[in-house]
Amino acid sequence: MNRLSSEKYIGYVFVAPWIVGFLIFTVHPIGYSLLMSFFRVTFTATGISMDATGFANFRSAMMDIEFIRKAMDFSIQSLISIPLIVILALVIALLLNLPIKGQGVFRTIFFLPVIISSGPVIDKLMDMGVMTLPTLSQYGFYHALLVSDFFLVNVLAYVLNNIIVLLWFSGVQILIFLAALQKMAPQIYEAARIDGASLWEIFWKITLPNLSSIILVNIVYTTVVYAQSTLNGVIELISSHMFKTQTGFGYASALAWIYFLLVALILAFLSGIFMIFNKKSFRG
Repeated sequence: MNRLSSEKYIGYVFVAPWIVGFLIFTVHPIGYSLLMSFFRVTFTATGISMDATGFANFRSAMMDIEFIRKAMDFSIQSLISIPLIVILALVIALLLNLPIKGQGVFRTIFFLPVIISSGPVIDKLMDMGVMTLPTLSQYGFYHALLVSDFFLVNVLAYVLNNIIVLLWFSGVQILIFLAALQKMAPQIYEAARIDGASLWEIFWKITLPNLSSIILVNIVYTTVVYAQSTLNGVIELISSHMFKTQTGFGYASALAWIYFLLVALILAFLSGIFMIFNKKSFRG
């Protein structure tokens, strides 16, 4: 018992720096931003002045047409982009898991965007026009798609115009899927092939059920990363209000907390849809 107790306390000692850092650099700023959302924050010669306004900042935010418009755009884009990013990452991971030559090179290529995906780099690439498929608008099928009566025409047009961006966000998810695929026992696949299962049946009945928890992890990760992206107009709007004399940190904090609740709702919706699909399709 004494040895177990000493090991427990040694473990606490090693974890303590992370706990202290988390409390100082994460919990404290989050709590302080929530506090500022109920105040009008201005900078004076003597420091920061905070005047209590109650829920005025939140009421103003709910009537901010620009914020509402960008929040709606973000919600629609998230509900389209996040599932597509996870699906693309799964498909690419399945391909990279095949025994092909140059496997490590291809994995490096797909992970490179994660290394260089800083805000200025993405903005520069977008200005150069390399984030969309080149000369896409010159093809006849693209114009035929835009003028068609298909009810998903706007979704398909959005995907075609942003396919490079979707691939750009899928690097970490690909590695997570690859790690999960490589841990699956090959004996299971051999037994399924001996029993006469087709490739589609193996994928649907063995691979996907075993990846269900990993898919949920990637949905959560993709939602958080996509919500924090510099390509997000809501983030840009919140940042612009921080140093305005008319609004300031108080109003920006209120916008940030409303945005946080919106992201939480999107995450809950996507996770709930997947869990229902998982229960009916994989385990039903």
